[in-house]
Amino acid sequence: MKENKPTLTEKLIAQAPNPDVHIIPGSTAEMVYREKKARSKTEHLWNVPDMFKSVGMIIAATLLGHGFWKLGMSEANIIMVYILGVLITAVITTHQIYSLIASVVSVIVFNFFFTEPRYTLTAYEKDYPITFITMFIAAFLTGSLAIRLKRQAKQAAQAAYRTKILFDTNQLLEGVREREEIVTVTATQLMKLMNRDMLISLAENDALEPPKFFSVSGETDCVEYLTENERAVAFWVYKNNKHAGATTDTLSDAKCLYLSIRTSNAVYGVVGIVIQDKPLDAFENSILLSILGECALALENEKNAREKAEAALVAQKEQLRANLLRSISHDLRTPLTSISGNASNLLSNGEKFDAETKQQLYSDIYDDSMWLINLVENLLSVTRIEEGQLNIRMQVESLDEIITEALQHISRKKVEHRIVFRTSEDFILVKADARLIVQVIINIVDNAIKYTQKNSEIVITTKKKQDKALVCIADNGPGIPDDRKASVFEMFYSGAKSIADSRRSLGLGLPLCKSIVTAHGGKLELTDNTPQGAIFTFSLPTEEVDLVE
Repeated sequence: MKENKPTLTEKLIAQAPNPDVHIIPGSTAEMVYREKKARSKTEHLWNVPDMFKSVGMIIAATLLGHGFWKLGMSEANIIMVYILGVLITAVITTHQIYSLIASVVSVIVFNFFFTEPRYTLTAYEKDYPITFITMFIAAFLTGSLAIRLKRQAKQAAQAAYRTKILFDTNQLLEGVREREEIVTVTATQLMKLMNRDMLISLAENDALEPPKFFSVSGETDCVEYLTENERAVAFWVYKNNKHAGATTDTLSDAKCLYLSIRTSNAVYGVVGIVIQDKPLDAFENSILLSILGECALALENEKNAREKAEAALVAQKEQLRANLLRSISHDLRTPLTSISGNASNLLSNGEKFDAETKQQLYSDIYDDSMWLINLVENLLSVTRIEEGQLNIRMQVESLDEIITEALQHISRKKVEHRIVFRTSEDFILVKADARLIVQVIINIVDNAIKYTQKNSEIVITTKKKQDKALVCIADNGPGIPDDRKASVFEMFYSGAKSIADSRRSLGLGLPLCKSIVTAHGGKLELTDNTPQGAIFTFSLPTEEVDLVE
């Protein structure tokens, strides 16, 4: 029997400390990073520009002091010049060590150039040592205060900038709704905050999606951050809802610091921050956690909105089914009763009926059966549209032939009306599913027959407008009031009643027509006819055919 070897993720989790005990501040791993950072700072402490600035400031102070001495000013004024030089040195250099050295060198230079005997490091006056000590302390304190003020101003500016980033993040996340946009906004704001590359993996179906890499410099080379080890650490963070990776005591060999994007109830993803020997400071970490909290809240809202929309769609479909069942159960009873009654009369008493009575019974059975067939066709089409399964087979067809075919299937009651088809002078070819367009024309014409008086006129015309073919079906019936025009394309609306309750109007025809025409890339519109009646106009895309002689 083959032995099952543990996966890489299982190995990493087994090697990790107890998930319930997790420390970031003061951890061994963090101390290692701090030591590396301290060494890096020491290496960059003695930089040439700051050295030149310090030397130049001492030389300038000495030249100015020499000028004061020539003018006969007192030593106190020259000492103030050197203190001013130390102050300026503290402001223009990057480290406090330069102001300290400038303080010491200023005392030595002052002693060399401006105390008796001059140009020596000895001093005859017994109060000079006190002067030198006072000068050093004054220069050092002045420089230290300047450095402290500079540092505080820098920290205040950073705090204001980071607070602004947090505020902007909140504002931006309120304006987005998609998961991809939420991730992009969060990553952009985090890169502004920390100036670091990062990866973000969202959770889906109890697993992490492949991470997305975001680079400050625009680099796309992120292979070292997408290894199995890194993904395993991210998965550990997702499962345990704890920090891990670089600067922590948990799986500290990782190149990134991984944190969960979480609320109090759930984890929505994991963010990996590239450390590169630069651990986060306390304030930076605090703002980071706040931004991740905002991101988690936005993802939670997105999830709730998505689930709400899905629930609303399910409820809408259930309502549709309920309306269909309620309408059909009532609407089918009358024609089925009529068909069965007429058929029973013919079977039982057919020999007693005269030819005219039989013809009327046959006609009634046919009309009812055709109405049922048309109803079933509409129901099947509506069901396919609601389920997204309406298969449209687009082909190049002659518009005149489609209309002619539809008129052959119009209700038998068309003999009570005058139906006119006025063809266009142009030969119009359309790209459409002929079967579905036939159904559209049948529904609209049957609707006109149903709601207009006997002997009314129904006129069908076609014309070409740019790259569209327009089909107009006009009647001279009573028309449709303005307050009902917006409702005729709603499901189950029929004339004066919002829910169909008569045999002849289930309220599916016009909504179905609009769905079919829209699926073809066209529009179905209702306008008034002059002087009375209604006009239904729908458009279809035209198609040009090159004839080769």
